[in-house]
Amino acid sequence: MATAERAFERNWNSVTTVDYHTGGEPFRIIAKPPVEILGETVAERRVYAISDPAVDDLRRVLCYEPRGHADMYGGFITPPDNDGAHFGVLFWHKDGFSTACGHGTIALGVWAVDSGLVEADPNGATDVVIDVPSGRVIARVNSIDGQIESVDFVNVASYVIDANVAVATSRGELTVEVGFGGAIYAQLDVAQLGLTVEPEHAAELIAIGREIKWLLNDSAQAEHPTDPRLSGIYGTILFEDLGDSEPGSPHQRNVTIFADGELDRSPCGSGTSTRVASLWTSGRLSDVGVLTHDSIVGSRFAGRVRSRETVAGFEGVTNQVSGMAYRVGESTFTVDARDPLVPGFVLR
Repeated sequence: MATAERAFERNWNSVTTVDYHTGGEPFRIIAKPPVEILGETVAERRVYAISDPAVDDLRRVLCYEPRGHADMYGGFITPPDNDGAHFGVLFWHKDGFSTACGHGTIALGVWAVDSGLVEADPNGATDVVIDVPSGRVIARVNSIDGQIESVDFVNVASYVIDANVAVATSRGELTVEVGFGGAIYAQLDVAQLGLTVEPEHAAELIAIGREIKWLLNDSAQAEHPTDPRLSGIYGTILFEDLGDSEPGSPHQRNVTIFADGELDRSPCGSGTSTRVASLWTSGRLSDVGVLTHDSIVGSRFAGRVRSRETVAGFEGVTNQVSGMAYRVGESTFTVDARDPLVPGFVLR
């Protein structure tokens, strides 16, 4: 159990959230954070949030038990970097503030249209443009007769950093691939472990995913080529190959273990984007093919290449990940000054 050792910092009485899930993974949206988050850009605001006790305490209140749980995820809405985007967002989880989040971007697209923040085409695609710490992304909201049917997450460019990295683990030497899709991921075929991506193996998958992350987190492969704020292994994508839906269109099931042992219930948006880049680079995914990407709970994303792009010498692709988010509720959270368990605790 993890608890805070310093004094809890708060100057607010309540905070309102709107909650969605994308493929089973939660996303808690705070449209008006009751704390000041300084910075000229979203990337700068993330650096500020990491170091500012008041912002971090708000994250912990909303993420930790009893108001959240060890696998909770959410975001603080911020101003955009400039008027080219509708808004910005700081993504958070139990261990801090992340650089990217595809499932959250999909949820934000639905929320932006649901809330009226962005006026939608009732029979077509509406681009919700969002600034995130890794760059500018799009949630393309697809509607029919005024009803949202799906959202395409159009990500920053994704690419392979190193396709063959040997890692000495507690289960022997394993070979992983390291790639970038808004965050840096290690990727492991679970056939090396003799496992499948199914709920009964969740504890083993969390353990090995967590181990690989920390073994590689300070390695040369975990260094972002242009922005050190994006460095570090964010998570480990553990995938199971299920063959091809048709030539050039692979079908895989994955579970992404991110932060410090969090298990993504969805197929992971930025993780799917990373897998698109990896499979395209290896020739498994064609320029016109579709990656059918399933999660450990049976939800599904579809990943496609949009265009080729070179980033700092790495040959990669811009791509889109298609899914859907659903509203699950609204809450107004408060903190009782007498409560000894503030900001909360995490059981893992």
